[in-house]
Amino acid sequence: MHAEKLVEVVLPGVVEPEGLEIRRGEVPAAAPGRVVIRMEATGVSFAEQQMRRGRYYDQPPFPFVPGYDVVGTVVAAGDGVPSALVGTRVAALLKVGGWASHVAVDAADVVPVPAGLDPAEAETVVINGITAWQMLHRKARVRAGRTVLVHGANGGVGSVLVQLAAAAGAKVIGTASARHHDALRAKGVVPVDYRTEDVPARVRALAPGGVDAVFDHVGGPGIVDSWRLLAPGGTLVSYGTASTRDDEGSKQLPVLKLLGRVWLWNALPNRRHAYFYNVWAGRSLGRDRFRARLRADLTSVFRALEQGEITAQVAARLPLDRIADAVRLAESGTVAGKVVLNP
Repeated sequence: MHAEKLVEVVLPGVVEPEGLEIRRGEVPAAAPGRVVIRMEATGVSFAEQQMRRGRYYDQPPFPFVPGYDVVGTVVAAGDGVPSALVGTRVAALLKVGGWASHVAVDAADVVPVPAGLDPAEAETVVINGITAWQMLHRKARVRAGRTVLVHGANGGVGSVLVQLAAAAGAKVIGTASARHHDALRAKGVVPVDYRTEDVPARVRALAPGGVDAVFDHVGGPGIVDSWRLLAPGGTLVSYGTASTRDDEGSKQLPVLKLLGRVWLWNALPNRRHAYFYNVWAGRSLGRDRFRARLRADLTSVFRALEQGEITAQVAARLPLDRIADAVRLAESGTVAGKVVLNP
């Protein structure tokens, strides 16, 4: 252990990717109830791209170490933690702190990763997989034979969502630019080009009675179309405001506008439901329930990955010290899948 040094990436403020700083130090000791994970894979997700712009709605004050999730091996366990955890591969959902060679977390927050899975592949489905699973099965409760619409079907969450929905026996319509359509058809998705087609008209032609669920990460004015496409009894799950990514001004306002709209829609007597999904909202249930649900859902996602029901899309693997290149690549819009960081 003594030979190892801590390497972490610090976001000092609103900077270009080249402004991210590499910091070196001592590997943290495992405090009581906590473990230290040697990182094998972490990733660049939409959240960190927003944090770099100072636009993620509940990011911590600068400076901090980004990194929404991590996969690695437990190298140290504090008092009160079963020593059997040391040497096991685990995943953890963090929100921040993952862009580091070593990460200290509460032992109760780690979820075992099946031995056969590649760490980078497992990493691609931690935050994206939990998000997709919970929206599909806990919010929309999609059943076999239902029809769902997934916006951004080739995105980080979207690509997992369409596969989980197909595995559940649903008919899946997915929006994406034309270059992704063949890959989507191979996954059993009916693709719609949001750039060249009239999406609402095309979806109505495919599902004249409306769709049973819409998953929308775009927000903004287009969310009204998503709501109108629902069949009676249908569910809209909104999980982001990508349409406001480059906006200036309040980072809370787009979310608050969306929440207001969702509240109003749910008050209307039309049997349709709208949710704004945030993976951390479940914490209000109490920490133990939140952890138990997260563990159950991520374990289900890993099982789906093991069984080939979903595939991991690793766009690129880059070392932690090439973080500027990794962020640029992730933000370029040219890659399919997740940019994964290795130690």
